[in-house]
Amino acid sequence: MPKVRVAPPPRVAASRTHTNTRRDNVELERYKFVLQQLNALNENVYKFLALYQTLATALVGAGLALFVGYRKWGISPSVANAATVALLWLLTFVAFFTALLLVVGMLNWIDYRNEECDLTDRIAYRGFRQRPKLRNLFRWYETYILLFIIGSVVFVWVYASTLLLPNIH
Repeated sequence: MPKVRVAPPPRVAASRTHTNTRRDNVELERYKFVLQQLNALNENVYKFLALYQTLATALVGAGLALFVGYRKWGISPSVANAATVALLWLLTFVAFFTALLLVVGMLNWIDYRNEECDLTDRIAYRGFRQRPKLRNLFRWYETYILLFIIGSVVFVWVYASTLLLPNIH
């Protein structure tokens, strides 16, 4: 009876090892990329908030300056009223755009966190990282930034509608 060779040829064994190492390297690099993206998304929230605060301050300041100085500048009350409403709508558009960027960022964050969990399930062990839960939405600072943006726009509209616009005559 001929002897059966049990071990695979060295070329095949080296090829499998090389393939596993390459796959591990790809997964590790992807994991690093996912973590980098999560960090970038977290940093973007503050950039979006700074953008909103800057533009909102400028628009509200322009509206208040218009209210205080429209007579001295020779602007008719109807034009001052229309310009104030236009500034309010511009503020609303900026708030909507900023809120949209925040929501898209939150959705991307959820996707990247799920991908991170998938990778750590393969690289480390199953359940290494818990998946994000929407019930934790009230623990995310993005939620409160969104509420601040919505609340500030509502406040400015109410304030302008009740105190500024009726007094432009």
